[in-house]
Amino acid sequence: MNLAIDWRAEARRLTLRNQAFIGGKFVAAASGETFECVSPVDGTVLAKVAACDREDVDRAVKTARAAFDSGVWADQPPKARKRVLVKLAELIQKNANELALLETLDMGKPISNARNGDVRAVAECVRWYGEAIDKIYDEIAPTPKTALALITREPLGVVGAVVPWNFPLLMAAWKFAPALAAGNSVVLKPAEQSPLSALRVAELAVEAGIPAGVFNVVPGFGETAGQALGRHLDVDALTFTGSTEVGKLFLKYSAESNMKIVSLECGGKTPNIVFADSPDLDAAAQGAADGIFYNSGQVCDAASRLLVEEKIHDSFLSKVSALAEKYRPGDPLDEKTQMGAMVDSTQTKRVLDYIAKGRDEGAALVLGGHQVRQESGGYYIEPTIFDRVQNRMTIAREEIFGPVLSTITFKTAEEAVKLANDSKYGLEANLWTNDLTKAHKIARSLRAGTVTVNSRDGGGIEVPFGGYKQSGFGRDKSLHALEKYTQLKTTYINIG
Repeated sequence: MNLAIDWRAEARRLTLRNQAFIGGKFVAAASGETFECVSPVDGTVLAKVAACDREDVDRAVKTARAAFDSGVWADQPPKARKRVLVKLAELIQKNANELALLETLDMGKPISNARNGDVRAVAECVRWYGEAIDKIYDEIAPTPKTALALITREPLGVVGAVVPWNFPLLMAAWKFAPALAAGNSVVLKPAEQSPLSALRVAELAVEAGIPAGVFNVVPGFGETAGQALGRHLDVDALTFTGSTEVGKLFLKYSAESNMKIVSLECGGKTPNIVFADSPDLDAAAQGAADGIFYNSGQVCDAASRLLVEEKIHDSFLSKVSALAEKYRPGDPLDEKTQMGAMVDSTQTKRVLDYIAKGRDEGAALVLGGHQVRQESGGYYIEPTIFDRVQNRMTIAREEIFGPVLSTITFKTAEEAVKLANDSKYGLEANLWTNDLTKAHKIARSLRAGTVTVNSRDGGGIEVPFGGYKQSGFGRDKSLHALEKYTQLKTTYINIG
C-alpha cells in the first residue's frame, strides 16, 4: 500500500463517467433524464448520471444481440477471448487506484478495503475466467458404436446482469467475467447508488479489445431499467444479486415474458456458531467481529446471528465487544479507517429502525446503536451488539444489512443446528469447534450454500458461492458459474 497517496487530491482529479455505455460509446439516456449520484462519505453530489429506462435498455439489448449474432465475440476461439480478458484484468490492476476511489466515493467503504480487497479481487476474477475458458472440454456420450453423440456447451446469447451496491464492481465481475468468457454479450445494470465504477470498467473493456456492443452498461433505477431488462423478450438469461423481494420479481418478469433463465443470489442471515471447544476463541471472536462489521455490515453473508454456547457466553461476548472498538466509523478516505459509511440515507434509516425494533422487542443493547459522524454530512452507524436475542425476534429473522449483531445462546449441538436452520435464508453458516466429527456432522446438517469451519473466509474465486432456500439459486464463482451462462447441445450422429 502506498501510504503517501492523498486520496482527497486524487478525488478532485477524477473524471467521472456519467452516461450509459452502449455499443462501445457513452450516450445520454434517450429521455435526457438524469439522477443524482450522492456520496455517502459526505453527502455531496458526485455526478448526475443518465437515468436509463425501457428505451435505453431496448437499445442496449439490440446492440448486444447484433454483436452476438455477428459472431465478432461469440465465434472467437477461446484462446482469443482469453487474451482479451487477461488484458482487461491488467488494465483493471493498472487503474486500481482510480477504481478504488470510485468505489469509496460512491459507496462509502474504506479506501484500503476498496483498493486492497475489492479491486484486487475484480482483477483476479476477470483473469481467472480468462485463463479458464480455453481449458473447458466438451463431452462424447457413451453411445453404441453405431452412433456418435457430441455434448457441447454454447453461449446463451444476451445476458442481463443486475448487481447491488455493497460490492459494486466485484459483484459485477462475478457476473460479466464468466458470461463474457463463455462468449455471451452482456447488458449490465449497476445499482443506482453506485454506478460509477461499472461505467469506467466498460470503457476499459473496449480498450482491452472486447468488441463494441458486447459489453454494455445501463445505469438507472430497479423499477425502470431493472424491470425492463427482466421483462425483455430478447434477453436470454438474467443474473441478479440483491434482496429476496426483488429476486422474486425477476422470477415473475421471466414468467410473464420469455421464460428467460434466471439465477439469483439473494438475502442472508448467516448463523455464526461458536462452541466452547473452539481451537482458538480469540480467532473466533475476531471472525465474529469481522463477519458483521466489515463493510459496515452491508454484506449478503454477514455473520449477523452469533450463536454462542452458554458456558462461554459472557467471556466470548466481551471479546467481541472489545474487538468492535476498532470498527468505529471513520473517514473512508483515510487508509487507517476500518469501517466506513452506510450507502445512503435510506439504508441508514432502515438500520436505525431495526435497532429500535430490537430494543422494543426486548433484546439487550450492549454496544452502539447510534448514528455518528453526522457533522460530516455522510451516513455512519457505530458497531451495534444485541444480547439476549430470541430467534423469533425481528432482528434475528430479517436481513438488516448493517453493523448489527444479534447474540443467541445454546446448550447443545442439536439446539445450535435447529436455531441456525430456523431461517428463510440459507446463504452461509460459520462453525467454530475443535471436534472434527462434530464439525462434519453439523456441516452436513446446516442448510446453507457455504459452511465455513474455524474460519470466516469461504474461499476465493475457485469455489462456488450461492444459497439455499430464499437466498436464491445458481452459483457465482468457480467453474460452476459457467453453467448458467451456457447451454448444452446434443448432436447425435448415426454412423451405423
